[in-house]
This record gives sequence, C-alpha cells and structure tokens, in this order.
Amino acid sequence: MAVGLGYERVYRYPEGFPDWRERSLPVASTTVASGAEQDATPMPVFGWALPIALVAVFVGGLALNLTPCVYPLIPITVSYFGGRAGKSKGRLVVHGICYLAGLVITNSTLGVVAGLTGGMMGALLQSPFVLAGMAAILFALATSLFGLWEMRMPSGLTQVAARSHGGYFGSLFMGLALGVVAAPCIGPFVIGLLALVANSGSAWFGFVVFFVLSLGLGLPLFVLAISSGRLDRLPRSGEWMLWVRRVMGWLLVGMAAYFVRPILPEPFGLLLIATVALVAGARIGWLDRTETGFRSFAWLRRGLGAVGVVLGAHLITAWAVMGPGVDWQHYSDELLVRAGEEGRPVIIDFSAAWCTPCRRLEADTFHDSKVVEASKELVMIKVDVTGGDIPLHDRLLRQYDVRGVPTLVMLDDQGKERHELRVVDFVPAEEMLRLMGELSVVLKGEQL
Repeated sequence: MAVGLGYERVYRYPEGFPDWRERSLPVASTTVASGAEQDATPMPVFGWALPIALVAVFVGGLALNLTPCVYPLIPITVSYFGGRAGKSKGRLVVHGICYLAGLVITNSTLGVVAGLTGGMMGALLQSPFVLAGMAAILFALATSLFGLWEMRMPSGLTQVAARSHGGYFGSLFMGLALGVVAAPCIGPFVIGLLALVANSGSAWFGFVVFFVLSLGLGLPLFVLAISSGRLDRLPRSGEWMLWVRRVMGWLLVGMAAYFVRPILPEPFGLLLIATVALVAGARIGWLDRTETGFRSFAWLRRGLGAVGVVLGAHLITAWAVMGPGVDWQHYSDELLVRAGEEGRPVIIDFSAAWCTPCRRLEADTFHDSKVVEASKELVMIKVDVTGGDIPLHDRLLRQYDVRGVPTLVMLDDQGKERHELRVVDFVPAEEMLRLMGELSVVLKGEQL
C-alpha cells in the first residue's frame, strides 16, 4: 500500500519502487518471493517538494532575463513583435504565444531527453569518478559566469539563429533560437539544471521543469511585447547585470557541492554545502561592490546575501546539535546466525551515499533519540551499495529481492522476513517506531 506522509509517498512491499530507483542498482529484478507483481512503470513522487522546486525554477527563469546576454535582446524582441503585428493587438498576442511556444519546445525537449536518459544516472552515480567529474564541470561553468572565461557558441550557429523569418513561424523561430543566442549566459545554468533532471530519471519531471523555466524566461518578453509603451520604464543595462550573472555562478557552485557530497565522509559533505552557502551569501550580499543608481537593488542584494548566510548557519547548527545515531553493524552471515540464536529481530538497511532519501533517513529518522533507544533491542545491519560490483552485496540484493535504495528488510526473531513491514522510501521517526514495535515483542509490549 502507499501511505501519504506529506513530504512524499512511502511505497511498501509489494507495490514497488519509483522507476528511477529500481534502475539505480546493477542487479536484475527477479520475481517477488510472495508471487505478487510489482508495478513496472510507477512514477517518481516528489510531494510538496515539487511546487517549491518549480517556483525556484520559475524565479531562475525570470532572473535569466537580467543576464548580459538576454537583457539587451528585450527591446529588439519587442520591436520585432510590434513590426510584425502592426496595429492589431490580437496578432501581437498570437506572435507572443508563438514565441513562448518556441521556447517551450526547445527547453522541454532538452528536459524530456535528460529525464529519459537519466535512468542510467543511478548506476553511474555509484562511481565517485562520475560524481567528481560532474562537480568539476559545474564548477568550471560557474567560473565562466564569474567572468574567468567566456563560453561562446559557434559563429555559424549563432548567425543562423539570428536570421529573421516572417509570419508566425518567425516568432516561433525566435523562441527556438533564443537558447542559442543567449547560451553564453543561460547555458551554464541550463546544463546544471539538466544534470539535476537526469538524476531524477523522470521524463515528465524534465518536461515540467523546463516548461516552467521557459515560462519564466519568456513571460517578461511576452508581457513587454503586448505593452510596448512601458519599455522605457526598464532599468538601463549596467553592472547590476554582472551581479546577476555572478549569482547564477554561485548557484552552480552549490550544485557542484551537491554532487560531490556523496563521495565525502560525513559531516564534511554537509559542511561543504554550508560553507558554499555562507561564502556565497557574504559575497553576494556584502563583499560584492556592484553599485547602481536605485535603492531597491541594495535591498535585493543584501536580502539574497542574508538567505545564503542563514542557510549556511542553519546547516552548521543542525549538524552541531545532532545527537548520536543508530549503532550500525556490517553484514555477515555469522551475525544473522547469532541474532537467531539470541532471538533478536534484525533490520537490514540497504543504502547508498548518492541516495537522497537514504541520507534523510540517516539524518532524521535514525538520529531520533527514541529510535536510537529502540534499536538497542534489535540487530541493526547496514549494507552500503555505493561501490557496486561487490559479490556479497550482489548476493544480498538478489536474496532479498532489493530493487532500489533505500530498502529496509525486517527479519523477526526466527530470521524470517516480515514482508508487510518492508520499507523502500523515507519514513519519519514515528512510523519507524511503529514498525519496530510490530517487529519486536519487547518493543511492542513497551508501546502498549
């Protein structure tokens, strides 16, 4: 059954895993021991995190309009629409819709392709070399936005994109070509977003993310095109656009830290992200000396800087106050035999460093004081499949029919699996305590 917990759904045996997690392990799926069939194509679930992510992507699309490559195109684009539509307001709106459609086609196609090919990302992300390589690419793209080097498109491709075409197809083509013309500024951000979409392994998620990005990027141009009389109210180009570009660069540095975190021992991965947030906040809000003639920019700069500093301080504080977690043991057949002789139930946690729900389980659920205390009545075993291609791990994955991570296998005091208690996603501490109570006679008596 699927149980709603607010953040995301928790899939219990035998309904199955989100598809991207099933494909993340290099072990072929086998028939479930109980004979129940699993859903072959379930969709990944994002819960309330999805609208938050989409709002952030939309804001990012709006911000891309303020980069030095896109902002100067605004009056050119508005003039183009006005010249094509004449005095007809209706035709002007249709031209704007065609322009937005061109943007959506280009970006959403990229998102769908990234999602479809991202099914391979789970297995690839088991390699520290792949993670380090992705982080290095994102960091290099960030340095481009910091002005250390310029990413340029081939001149021939840029000239083709800049050619004028008539009619509604011309407006559609302008939308298609914007990504090419503005690539030096928006390219690094889009590539970083593609990496995150590929990590999800979901084509529909890729489409939605880049559809929203296209709306954020194209909506201001559309609004200005149908109300061209307000064009003179836009602020003039200046140093503030370079500041926006540097903000995008810091976002890419944060993405690089996100990808490199799994290969760093805890708490260094978390501290790296916290450090990036602190440095970015201080740099964006106070150390950057960009000046403009309007006061609202100063408030915006300090506001974003404060967000980075507060986020970094929160991450460091959360790590500092975190209590001791569950005392995990490495798997061995002898350990299981001893647990059976002592009549102690067993929880086997299949996990991986690149698995976000696994890290959340460890940080939130398995560091809860009540869960830690209850775990002392059980034998807690951790199987970390990050490395991949380890014979023991492959045997255990097949033996327990593990199709993705995280997976919590519950064995009773007789060493038999309680299939109805199996968990294959994040569960909060309260739910974990209930499951432990169902597994252990001692804990169940205490709960009663």
